[in-house]
Amino acid sequence: MKFAVIGGTGLIGSQVVKNLNAAGHEAVPHSQSTGVDVISGQGLDEAMAGVDVVVNLTNSPTFDDASLAFFQTSMDNLLAAADKGGVGHFVILSIVGTDQVPELDYYRAKALQEKILADGSIPYSIVRATQFMDFMDAVLSWTADADSVRLPAIPIQPIASKDVAAAVAEVAAGAPLNGIHNIAGPEIFPLDELGRITLSHKGDHRTVVTDPTAGMFAVVKGDVLTDKNAHLAPTRYTDWIS
Repeated sequence: MKFAVIGGTGLIGSQVVKNLNAAGHEAVPHSQSTGVDVISGQGLDEAMAGVDVVVNLTNSPTFDDASLAFFQTSMDNLLAAADKGGVGHFVILSIVGTDQVPELDYYRAKALQEKILADGSIPYSIVRATQFMDFMDAVLSWTADADSVRLPAIPIQPIASKDVAAAVAEVAAGAPLNGIHNIAGPEIFPLDELGRITLSHKGDHRTVVTDPTAGMFAVVKGDVLTDKNAHLAPTRYTDWIS
C-alpha cells in the first residue's frame, strides 16, 4: 500500500515511515521541510495523490488554547485533500485520557481532533498513547530549579516512542477501526517517583519534591492518564533510560 505520513520527519513519524517501508509498503514522509503545510494547505493535494492511507502525526506548535485552532484548521485541510484524493483510511495519534482532562487546552484540542476525524466521511483509526518516555526531560524542566524539581504524584504509564511508532504502523496497515486503539507502557509510576528514577539514572542529585500544584499535569485527577486495559508495549522505563 501507499502511505502519506504527514509529520513524517518527526520523532514518531520518521519511525513510522521506516517501519512501513521495512514491511514492504511505500511510505512517503511529508512536512513543512518537504513543502507540505497543513495550515495553508500547500502541497496537500499532491501529497494525497494515489495514496491508500494517510497517517497524520503533525502537532500543534503550542500547548495553549491556540492548539484548538491548529487542529481545527489542519484537520479540515487534511480531510478535504484526503477526500479529493480518494484516501481509504485516515489515522491519527492521540493521547490516553484526552477526553478526561478538559482543564488542559491541549487535551481539549486533541479531543477536538478526534471528533473532527470521527465525524468525517473517511474510514479512520485513532491510536491513543500514554505519555512518551522521551518527554520526561521536558516534564522535569517545567518545574526545576538549581536544587529541586517539583512534581505531582499523579499516576502515569510511560511508553517508548519506538513502541508507539510500531503500533501506529500496525494500525495504519490494517483495516480501519472506525474507533480507538489504546496503547500504554508496561508499568505505572507516580510522576514524582518517575522523576526520582530519571534523575538518579542521570546522576543528577537534585531533590524531587512532591507538589500537587506543580506543572501542567497538576490539574489531572485520578488515573485517567493510565489504562490497564490498553495494549501494553514491551519496553520498560529503566531499560529505556539505560
